Amino acid sequence: MVAREGSEVVTSSDAQVVKLTELVMRQRRELGELRGQAAAKTVLDLARGILMERLGCSAADASRQLAEIASAAGIPLTQLAADIAGQPPPRPAPAARQADEERTGQWTAGVAMASAAMELAADASGLAAAMLAESLAASAAVAVAIWLIAPDGAVELAGEAGFGPGEASRWQRMPPGVTALAERSARTGAEFWWPRGRPAGDDSPLIGQREGSARVVVPLVTGKGHVIGALEVCWAAAIDEFTPALRRQVVALADLAVQTLTAGRGASDLVADQRASWVLGLLDDLHESVLFSPAIRDDAGAVTDFRIAHVSPGFRDPAGRAGSELAGRSLIEAYPESVMPGGLYHRAAEVLRTGAPAHVSGEIIGTAGHAVPTIASVRIARLSDGVVISLRHAADTDRLAALLGHAQRLGRFGGWEENLATGTVHWTEPMFALFGLPAGKPLRLAELRAVVMADDLAVIESFRARLLKDKVATAAVFRVIRRDDLSIRQVRAFAEPVTDSRGEPIALRGIYQDISTYYHTELALAATRDLLTDSQERAEEEHRLALRLQRAITPGSSHLAEAAGLDVTARYRPAGQGHLVSGDWYDTVLLPSGHVMLVVGDVAGHGIDAVTGMVSLRNCLRGLAITGASPASLLAWLNGVACHLTEDILGTAICGLYDPADRTLRWARAGHLPAILVRNARARPLPQPRGVLLGADTDASYEEVKTPLRPGDTLLMFTDGLIERKDKSIDECLAALLEAASVPVGDIDEYADGLVARSSADTGDDACLIAVTLR
Repeated sequence: MVAREGSEVVTSSDAQVVKLTELVMRQRRELGELRGQAAAKTVLDLARGILMERLGCSAADASRQLAEIASAAGIPLTQLAADIAGQPPPRPAPAARQADEERTGQWTAGVAMASAAMELAADASGLAAAMLAESLAASAAVAVAIWLIAPDGAVELAGEAGFGPGEASRWQRMPPGVTALAERSARTGAEFWWPRGRPAGDDSPLIGQREGSARVVVPLVTGKGHVIGALEVCWAAAIDEFTPALRRQVVALADLAVQTLTAGRGASDLVADQRASWVLGLLDDLHESVLFSPAIRDDAGAVTDFRIAHVSPGFRDPAGRAGSELAGRSLIEAYPESVMPGGLYHRAAEVLRTGAPAHVSGEIIGTAGHAVPTIASVRIARLSDGVVISLRHAADTDRLAALLGHAQRLGRFGGWEENLATGTVHWTEPMFALFGLPAGKPLRLAELRAVVMADDLAVIESFRARLLKDKVATAAVFRVIRRDDLSIRQVRAFAEPVTDSRGEPIALRGIYQDISTYYHTELALAATRDLLTDSQERAEEEHRLALRLQRAITPGSSHLAEAAGLDVTARYRPAGQGHLVSGDWYDTVLLPSGHVMLVVGDVAGHGIDAVTGMVSLRNCLRGLAITGASPASLLAWLNGVACHLTEDILGTAICGLYDPADRTLRWARAGHLPAILVRNARARPLPQPRGVLLGADTDASYEEVKTPLRPGDTLLMFTDGLIERKDKSIDECLAALLEAASVPVGDIDEYADGLVARSSADTGDDACLIAVTLR
């Protein structure tokens, strides 16, 4: 699902990530604030208790003493409390620390005294009176009102001081949509600071009227960021401006009001105490599990989430959570899966937008880790600026019906029954989708001829005859042409007759199953099997050809050159069963000059390409060696052949020329493993001359080394297939070969056989070994 916003493309998965990220960030902020508040409250309570014990005063007097001392000293209240209690100052989250510095740390004595008085207030009106008398009256304020959001989204007057009973009675309740300042502040979280009365063009109705006088309305926000109402303060006349100190004072009083109102109970309990309790009671009586969630809107008025404000006493969700665990949380926080397309959050937002109730499957409120839903259905309806969500828990019959529905969906089948006496036919819902027919218009068995392909009409007639004439259960497979899109479906039918006491059929019942996917899979598998058979035969033939070609050019040990003073043997171990032939090769040639050329190489890759590359390099090297050039020159020319005269050949090689006259070996390497010299039963690698892979660099040059040999010395040249292991580095593998080769060399053939037998290589690659001993 993709939506376009401006010139950007936003997928549904991106939207889900954004929603969940916003939720996580909001929870982190709330957690930091709660930790900071808890730490500060602990220190304040401890300091207040110390003062109460030492001074013998009440809690209110102790709070007043703390506030007056902190104000006089010019330090934050929490810092003073920490000094008195002998505790380290609490370190809240940055947001909470800033709030502490701007509000708590700079409280005036009047705010502190108001705080003490508010703790003793019996209700919201008492809170308003404490604010006015102990703090705001000093700034010439004359009235205070505390507004709270009701469960249905309305805003109600919870308490007031200074407006009078008559005015308060006219403002008991503001339904959603009334543009009064308190309703706008509680709904959007906006603040209104009017030093000289209402601005031009604003016609909001005002409690207490007082046209031209100063007025402030700020939202009441809990520590979790939930707006539960608003605080409204009125002055007798206009003022020049709201000073920073006065602004901090009003905001601090709003925070104190929230803390006092919500102390010991959640925001949902506070809201439930208001005069809309009859609505909640009615909902609780009508439904077993119901919750009410007002919308949470951003500054632009768009719905961003829903706050669970009320949960019925008998509420339980698929995770087994009771109402007390959900109240006060946001809908996305309680059910993160609801942000999925078509999820609970999106359905609730749609209901709020359109006003049309929704009746959906109970799976929509599933929770992570609870695969089997216990909710049969969910109903969502709009109530003011929120939604009521009602859950109906599944009974045994509901679960069985749901189980049958899932079985039909997963098995792609549906049931049917036909009354032969009345001609009445009943189909289950999946049947109509299978045949492409509109709901409520099933076909009798005799009418299937109209949708069955002509080639399968005989199958249908035989199927029907077995049921009606032979009176036995039967099955058939046929093709139908869907009525809606004219697509062809493969259908398997099972049916049985229902007979009366005389054995005569009075009804037919059975199922139709869509096996198109199975049928197409079988066809694909059959085609794949044929293709694999052909591919396997071609691969086997190619393997046999490559193996014959490799054996044809690899000299056998009985035909190796035995120049004066040399015993030479070679071993070739082919790849394991099931592995392709690789490009490992070796050669020993007695040249016309009397020198003996010893070569081992490895062409990258496997199969016929690697073997043909090996043939090219071997034949070229033999021809070049007749020139009598040095090993370094031979490898340089061979590199030119690999780069220019062949296609994509890349390989390694080691080439040596032994001179019987002075018993010296001149050798060079092209990216190959070094030769090993065994002398006095001790094996060591020869110093490696410089040289890159064949076919890697057209301008490569190769270094040549001259090694004197003694009688009894043994020289080993090999490919990596002899030593390489998957679980070890090449250095570790080479060390293992050196250990195995460090034994006295008697018969050269037995010695070579022993090295091959003790090889622990596990890569399944070919391996070559040349062993040369000086007599």
